[in-house]
Amino acid sequence: DRRRRICNMTMDSNSMTMPMSDPNAWATAMNNLGMPPIGMTGQQLMPDFDPNLGMMAGITPLNPMMPGLGMVPAPLSQDVPLVKEIIHCKSCTLFPPNPNLPPPATRDRPPGCKTVFVGGLPENATEQLIMEVFGQCGDITAIRKSKKNFCHIRFAEEFTVDKALFLSGYRVRLGSSTDKKDTGRLHVDFAQARDDLYEWECRQRMLAREERHRRKMEEDRLRPPSPPPIVHYSEHECSQLGDKIKDDGKFPEAVRVLLTWLERGEVNRRNANNFYSMIQSSNGHIRRLTGEKSQHEKEMEEAKDKFKTALSGIVVQFEQIVSVFQAASKQKAWDHFSKAQRKNLDMWRKQAEEIRNMHNEQLMGIRREEEMEMSDDDMEDAPDSKDSEDSGVSQAEALKEENDSLRCQLDAYRNEVELLKQEQGKNQPIRSEEDNTHSQQLSFLQQALQGMQKVEAAVSTVVSCSQEKEGPTEKNPPSPVHSEREALLVGIISTFLHVHPFGASIEYICSYLQRLDTKINPGEVEALLSRLPCTFRQELTGVGASLEKRWNFCGFQGIKST
Repeated sequence: DRRRRICNMTMDSNSMTMPMSDPNAWATAMNNLGMPPIGMTGQQLMPDFDPNLGMMAGITPLNPMMPGLGMVPAPLSQDVPLVKEIIHCKSCTLFPPNPNLPPPATRDRPPGCKTVFVGGLPENATEQLIMEVFGQCGDITAIRKSKKNFCHIRFAEEFTVDKALFLSGYRVRLGSSTDKKDTGRLHVDFAQARDDLYEWECRQRMLAREERHRRKMEEDRLRPPSPPPIVHYSEHECSQLGDKIKDDGKFPEAVRVLLTWLERGEVNRRNANNFYSMIQSSNGHIRRLTGEKSQHEKEMEEAKDKFKTALSGIVVQFEQIVSVFQAASKQKAWDHFSKAQRKNLDMWRKQAEEIRNMHNEQLMGIRREEEMEMSDDDMEDAPDSKDSEDSGVSQAEALKEENDSLRCQLDAYRNEVELLKQEQGKNQPIRSEEDNTHSQQLSFLQQALQGMQKVEAAVSTVVSCSQEKEGPTEKNPPSPVHSEREALLVGIISTFLHVHPFGASIEYICSYLQRLDTKINPGEVEALLSRLPCTFRQELTGVGASLEKRWNFCGFQGIKST
């Protein structure tokens, strides 16, 4: 019955137009619905509006002016002013406010607002009258009327609140009565209701869930596919994997499976030979990969040489261009150009010189890199020569030892020859077979003596040459004290340990020395003491956990042994 009364209202719904008292409230309402804020006349309220910042992210924004939505009447043209007209209802009449007055003030629109405050009602107004006036704006879900001249109206949709605000400022008259209790001036404003806020929060949470779901679906779509699972070991899979490892194209995938099997511990005595053959096949790819790397390095070197040659040609052409500009700048040709032409020529010459210099620096950088690579190769060859020198020194030492052994043998032969000569002088009148044998032995010994002398001469020459190469380093062994500072440290430490007959730890010694010089560290002091074993001696004192290393001064005993 109430619907029938609303449908029989004489006011045409198209005559209802939306107010523009507060553009921000209108923009907030349309933004909540995911629509760009557009005024009643079609103009955009917020020029810098970004549709991606709305609550309905990821959904194409709706156009509130689209025909068929029924939210607002058809837009008026720009040159037609918005005029409020008299509205005739079944039991009352609504008279528009003075158009020269400023629009009525409204509060900030609460989020999700569906409830309006209506003040200035006639004293004789009933709930039926309120339903008749505001029911044409949209479906009403609740009316809370006060005994005083105001009420709260909750609509089913948010956009109907803007239609209700349009009636703010209208004067209401019940029928044709002129009684003061039958008239009133309406004041419509936004109202803050807990139900509206709760529904708005629920809707925001739903939109956030949808947005998270949409993003998750998008991430799942863009996420790279997971690698296929590694198959479990079996005899059949092992035989197939052995064939795949031998194939160059399938080797990366096959070796990953082999690695997984080894990490899982699939190897046992029964299949150890199979795994050994697969590992052997994997090792066979090293030669192939090394060849491929060498081929790529060769191609890279060829590309570098090609680039260097091309860059050199480019630099030469730049030099020619700069020479052309320099020749044109000479007075012979310069005087024949106009002022604008001279300006252009000067600018072009500067640009050509800058580009020429830049390419020259690039070419010089390439050449410097090549020189540095060559110097690195020379430095790598240097240790080889050092190794050869070390081997020569070791050979010289071996020859020296051999020379000493030969000299001892030579002395023994000489003694034996002298003994034979003495025996021969004593038994000269008696000639027998023994004398013949002695003479033969004597001749053999003389020959051996001559050969040994020749060998000794050769060895001595070799040793002398090796000693000349070694220089004076062997004659003058390096001193364990390298600098005057270390000599001072030795003297101070000797004095310190002399007054500590039971020795001191390296930390105790360093704590004393750091009072003199804070830069002294225990490693330096311990290395210095280790190089002087005849002056300082390290001893272990204590047992178990109390074991401690102590340094003692032993210079008075060391002077006797040196």
